[in-house]
Amino acid sequence: MKVLVTCPPMLKAIDQLRHLFEEKGIELITPNVVQVLTEEELIELVPTVDAWIIGDDPATERVFTAGKNGKLRAAVKWGVGVDNVDFKACEKLGIPIQNTPRMFGNEVADMALAYFTGLLRESYKVDREVRKGNWIKPPGMSTVDKTVALIGLGDIGLAVARRLKGFDVKINAYDPFTNLNAAQAGVDQVLPFPEGLEAADFVIITCALTPSSYHMINAETIAQMKDGVKVINVARGPLIDEPALIDALKSGKVSAAGLDVFEIEPLPADSELRTFEQCIFGTHNGSNTKEAVIRASHRAIEILFGFLDIK
Repeated sequence: MKVLVTCPPMLKAIDQLRHLFEEKGIELITPNVVQVLTEEELIELVPTVDAWIIGDDPATERVFTAGKNGKLRAAVKWGVGVDNVDFKACEKLGIPIQNTPRMFGNEVADMALAYFTGLLRESYKVDREVRKGNWIKPPGMSTVDKTVALIGLGDIGLAVARRLKGFDVKINAYDPFTNLNAAQAGVDQVLPFPEGLEAADFVIITCALTPSSYHMINAETIAQMKDGVKVINVARGPLIDEPALIDALKSGKVSAAGLDVFEIEPLPADSELRTFEQCIFGTHNGSNTKEAVIRASHRAIEILFGFLDIK
């Protein structure tokens, strides 16, 4: 039996997990993956394995159909986000599949707060300049009486809200799917998006990517925001219309952004976003702590072995 793993964080920790497969006589297929494999690469690989632990790869109907025509019997989406996986195709093809929710709320929330404090005090910019031999002292922003628009009240959003309460900010939250009231969520208000967006000093995005949330931060919603607003995205890149964000950064409407994710990943070398020194960029790495990776990987393996009826 063969299992393909294409999730980069799990691949980096694979030596700590390999024994779980070896004990069951399973051969691991572990290609070199920087961010994702291409659809064509997957169409070649997936039919040769019995099961697949998916990262952010294009897990499309074409890939699953090729897999079904080969050996593929089951799959698990490592992590929370499922926008890259065609679950309906799996259902149609009879391939059992599941993700691993509620694994990274605290870890991604910590990353959101790193961007939050970094943009507040321009600490990343200071670090860059000190390394160049410069000694700058930019004026920062205090947190008291500021307003945060928190978009998404899932596991990550709730963890962000808990952390933000220590900064004495007001939190306006947005999530059409939540059943929580403001007190239960630990926020000041739960509003319909984009009501009240003009009050926000920070916009922090933690929601899932769905057809309804695609490009929810666009020219129109940015125009509604306060001049000089700061935007943070630790969820999925396509939640933001990047050309609209670039225009807003040029005009100063958005004064800075902290982006752990992008519409195209890795961020293209010619992306105009790279020209904005006031911004902080990541590598879609918010969930990647040693502890969280092992925890999520164990859960993915547990689900996969259940699908394969491996005791």
